[in-house]
Amino acid sequence: MKSPESSPGRLPLSVDHASGTPHLSRRRVLSSVPAAALWLGGGALMGSLAACSKEKGMTFKSTDLGGADYGNELSLTDVSTGKPVTLASFKDHVVLLFFGFTQCPDICPTTLLKAKEIRDALGPDGKRLDVVFVTLDPERDTAEVLPAYVHSFDPSFIALRGDMAATKKVAREFRVFFQKVPNQDGSSYTLDHTAASYVIDKTGKLRLLVRYTDPVDNVVSDLKQLLAA
Repeated sequence: MKSPESSPGRLPLSVDHASGTPHLSRRRVLSSVPAAALWLGGGALMGSLAACSKEKGMTFKSTDLGGADYGNELSLTDVSTGKPVTLASFKDHVVLLFFGFTQCPDICPTTLLKAKEIRDALGPDGKRLDVVFVTLDPERDTAEVLPAYVHSFDPSFIALRGDMAATKKVAREFRVFFQKVPNQDGSSYTLDHTAASYVIDKTGKLRLLVRYTDPVDNVVSDLKQLLAA
């Protein structure tokens, strides 16, 4: 697969053909390695996690995180309502959760377009899927900028924001990597960040990791199981 062309401020992507995982150039490789790959540390643990779902009659095409000991807390603000949001706010709904920023040139808009396609493909069940975008750039993604960006993909999408301390806390909780990368003259910056999305089940538990390259049909199949559970 040919990598997209690079340009100033654009993250040069390539794909690990063995795993199907997108990553950046060598100097930025951590930015889009899925969080599970960064933190779970190998196939043995992934196999044990997958077994948890198989015992309950579910077999997922995305990476199964059932039983993971992270991703249990979230405390941010819904920028559309001004109300505080925790994982309990989404009870009885399945959540597709992504961390990004509004000035992201490629990964974020592609992921949000894909999320729109996934939600639409679920038909009536899509109303019970909450697509949630957490900004990693609260400095520029203000309470005015962020919802306008997120809602341009789908008005039902939820935009969450916190101050930098809250942003770092939730990123640590979900083991999401991000860092500023200044441009050449230092006048602005982009962000390197984890490119994967998470799925939270109806009980508020972290359940799946969706890779940037996972096909829409696979994700829809997995979500249907969780919505029916």
